[in-house]
Amino acid sequence: MTEFKGALIGCGFFAVNQMHGWAEVDGAWIVAICDRDPERLKIVGDQFGIERRYTDAQEMFAREKLDFVDIATTAPSHRPLVELAARNKVPVICQKPFAPTLEDARQMVRACKEAGVPLMVHENFRWQSAIQAVKAVLDRDEIGTPFFGRISFRSGYDVFSGQPYLATGKRFIIEDLGIHILDIARYLLGDVTAITTRTARINPKIAGEDVATMLLDHAGGATSIVDCSYASRLEVEPFPETLVEIDGSEGTIRLSQGYHLTVTSGGKTTVTDVSPPLYSWASRPWHNIQQSVVAIQQHWVDCLKAGCEPATSGDDNLKTFALVEAAYRGAESHKPMALADV
Repeated sequence: MTEFKGALIGCGFFAVNQMHGWAEVDGAWIVAICDRDPERLKIVGDQFGIERRYTDAQEMFAREKLDFVDIATTAPSHRPLVELAARNKVPVICQKPFAPTLEDARQMVRACKEAGVPLMVHENFRWQSAIQAVKAVLDRDEIGTPFFGRISFRSGYDVFSGQPYLATGKRFIIEDLGIHILDIARYLLGDVTAITTRTARINPKIAGEDVATMLLDHAGGATSIVDCSYASRLEVEPFPETLVEIDGSEGTIRLSQGYHLTVTSGGKTTVTDVSPPLYSWASRPWHNIQQSVVAIQQHWVDCLKAGCEPATSGDDNLKTFALVEAAYRGAESHKPMALADV
């Protein structure tokens, strides 16, 4: 069986999940890691038994023979690292948000195309078992033609304790979380032609918005609402579940809290448990995200083997990234934004 040798750049908060994920994936393994912080490099290297450690990415590319690189750093460093990988003809997985600006993202996609190397964005939410189950119902045409959807992520979870930098940026919930939920909307209901956005900052201790409500017009004719909140104090904390409602011409889909999937079609209603598996290294309530990391990384390896484009390719992610940019522009102007203008 073909095995692909990879390297991880960035040993921060989320990268540990990616390292665990690589241990679950068939056909790939991490042979080297890189981080500018020697302490983080030591912690991750010792935990996962990685001996080849670098504080300089350029040195790593020069010394290692790699089949791919997994970039798990923050957005401002993505473009130089992706372009460095492209110059070295190494296929790239890049963490989201893909780039600080849409133009940066476009240049990164262009660099990989010109170098002839695959590029995938680690847009993992659509790979959660529950979201995949919703897509399977749609693909089987069980509810006919969708005409309305609501994709919702509302929580009061303290995300800032583990990632304090999230509290400091002028952009927060749309850029960090909403990008996932918007991608799910695209994945389930198709590409978007226009978006109307309203935002609010409820938590006075943060710099950016922590509530966003977005109305999407989909090219196929459906309308959806994407709503995100980190200011919702609920009796039972749903973090980090994404809830889904879709109405179709022949039935409905409801993905409710606790991973319950209810499908009404043809006069019958079925309820299915679509809970994610709990890996030995995973922990509740993060296990749905941790499961999706394994799924997207396995998808990447399968695409490398088959020589096909990954579902969350750089080109595909540009459409989700454009939605984020349109959302911020629309929130500022209080006007609907056509995606053709972004």
